[in-house]
Amino acid sequence: QVQLSESGGGSAHSGGSLTLSCAASTDTFSSYAMAWFRQPAGKEREFVAAIGFSGTVSYYADSVKGRFTISRVNPKSTVYLQMTDLKPEDTAEYYCAATPWHSEYYNEHADANAYKYWGQGTQVTVSS
Repeated sequence: QVQLSESGGGSAHSGGSLTLSCAASTDTFSSYAMAWFRQPAGKEREFVAAIGFSGTVSYYADSVKGRFTISRVNPKSTVYLQMTDLKPEDTAEYYCAATPWHSEYYNEHADANAYKYWGQGTQVTVSS
């Protein structure tokens, strides 16, 4: 029923920038926590960034702190990932995820199993 769709992926040079967008099929996602995960080829999916339903609380993996920014538009069900100072290590398939807000989210935001809905992914490739 509810669907997530990522866009904005592509190629960039080291030090460059890209912005990913995730659009939801329903405005009810304005009350959902949302996140970005990524999966390099041959590796396990890993946490990148997350944002609470109000947009006032956000979380980042140590590898992207200071370089990536997650944001959302409320009540519009759209979340963004602004990526700057890109590195080859950022190359991966990036996925948008969402889940209904709950109090335990503060401890579970980086756990892929905590998210109910997932997009199809968008590829990001960073060259030297």
